[in-house]
Amino acid sequence: MRSTTEFSRSAALHVAVVIVSYKSAADIAGCLRALELSTYPDFRVVVCENGGPEAYDRLKAALPARLAAGQPVEVLLAPDNLGYAGGINFCVDNTGPADAYWILNPDTEPDPAALASMVDRLLRMDCGAVGHDIVLSDGRLASRGGGRWAAWTARAISINHGGQRIDAVDARIVEESLHYIVGASMLVTAAFFERVGPLREDYFLYCEEVEWFLRAALLGERLGYAPDAVVLHAHGAATGASVDIRARSRTAVYLGERNRLLVTRDYFPSRLLIVACFMLLQIFLRYVVGRAWRQAGYALSGWLAGLRDERGKPRWMLGEQGVA
Repeated sequence: MRSTTEFSRSAALHVAVVIVSYKSAADIAGCLRALELSTYPDFRVVVCENGGPEAYDRLKAALPARLAAGQPVEVLLAPDNLGYAGGINFCVDNTGPADAYWILNPDTEPDPAALASMVDRLLRMDCGAVGHDIVLSDGRLASRGGGRWAAWTARAISINHGGQRIDAVDARIVEESLHYIVGASMLVTAAFFERVGPLREDYFLYCEEVEWFLRAALLGERLGYAPDAVVLHAHGAATGASVDIRARSRTAVYLGERNRLLVTRDYFPSRLLIVACFMLLQIFLRYVVGRAWRQAGYALSGWLAGLRDERGKPRWMLGEQGVA
């Protein structure tokens, strides 16, 4: 694989679009329809199905072998439910080489110019990963490029979350603010993967991109922002993370709490006690005051798991191929 520094500004990067599925055939079909309109043609699609053989067969039947412009679509069956990080690593390890990898959630619809804009930013050769604006279905920003990690409270704070995309933006200021790029859509070079290493599979789901980019920062990697790129994201559709708190899934609540403590353990261990106390108060204010009793139980279980440094697939999911 070529390193980022070997690209010239006139070079074309071959991009592997990596999508991790959990019984997400309908969402991925919509994502591919959007990708067919891409103004940047030099890419292929690689999908990892985490949901077992039956889901794999349905996905294979639902997706074309090639997009309208000829880009191939490859579907891989994971040996188990590998989680989001594991699914990404599985795709990268089990497909042909690429200059860069565009990691996309199944429930995303990229704007036709999104990939071209991100590739242009990579070709400035001063960063190994690029983010962009992610918008919700109502037009509000989910994030502008990515976000910051508040280490004292273990919170991922998306830049300009809830704002309007029409607001003027200084790309330089956004880049200086980025601690991480949102995992729903991120373009990273092969050189980034080689230097930083794969995503941590012991996180399984949630916060894995935060850990990845915090690790990258320690190695001197810089994050870029492509202001002209935009992707629509039906946030949390696969895991139930964005619904009313009393309907949030066990997976979303448990792993959200657990992995915030894992990030703290891995990068800010001296703050663990303070962070744990803050999170316990937050669990009370969010779920107990909100009378979301079941979710309060999930959150406390995840919080305790984080304190005990439990990692990987949650115990109740062992032996299962599911994330709900």
